[in-house]
Amino acid sequence: MIIDQVVQSIEAPLSLQANCSVSVVHSRSVDVPALCRLADIVVAAVGRPEMIDASWLKSGAVVIDVGINRIASESGNRLVGDVDYASARTVSRAVTPVPGGVGPMTIAYLLKNTLIASQLQRAAEARGRKSISDAALS
Repeated sequence: MIIDQVVQSIEAPLSLQANCSVSVVHSRSVDVPALCRLADIVVAAVGRPEMIDASWLKSGAVVIDVGINRIASESGNRLVGDVDYASARTVSRAVTPVPGGVGPMTIAYLLKNTLIASQLQRAAEARGRKSISDAALS
């Protein structure tokens, strides 16, 4: 179960390659909590703080919280995900924390892809082309 358009475009093809059935829900899906309760893996990126709680999850599900939200608290602002972590922990097998869950992985892949793009750019320039896209077109 994937709750986000951008995450869907990345995660769905990978899951399908692994012979997984993929369902994507959005703001107009009917009874999203019931659909989520069918999922073994929930990837949440809704943009709403702590929207998904234990009542949305199947017992033993794995929850990947991609969301990051800043909310006001008594001690100032704090970061939370789209999943109510404390609630989800009571029923899930595993749930990623926010902050500190997928964020470091995202940063690592962003840096890796930046390095690859830089290397491709330098290689294109060494061959006398202006950009990576010029090299890709030839």
